[in-house]
Amino acid sequence: MNHSQHITCIEACLRCVATCNHCASSCLAEEDVHMMRNCIRLDLECAAICNAAAQLMSMGSSVAARVCAICAEVCEACAEECSKHDDAHCKECAEACRVCAAECRKMAT
Repeated sequence: MNHSQHITCIEACLRCVATCNHCASSCLAEEDVHMMRNCIRLDLECAAICNAAAQLMSMGSSVAARVCAICAEVCEACAEECSKHDDAHCKECAEACRVCAAECRKMAT
């Protein structure tokens, strides 16, 4: 696998990493952090799997497609959770996760 074939997916994953990290940090600053617990957890999980997927794609790994399939699932779960909140950072995160999930689904097929 040539990484340049998947540059759009790699970029979507890296954008999702940054957006999820920002969302998690912003959620920690919310008045009711307890209410944001699931959002924070999913943000961190999503950032971790997106980072791994981007690294594996950039290396041309033979397992990248399988990791991207999992990444898409995690991104969709994170997008669903973030969509429940009215905060701008959550809305931005949900959108980045949806884009990443779509790109990862393409990569995984």
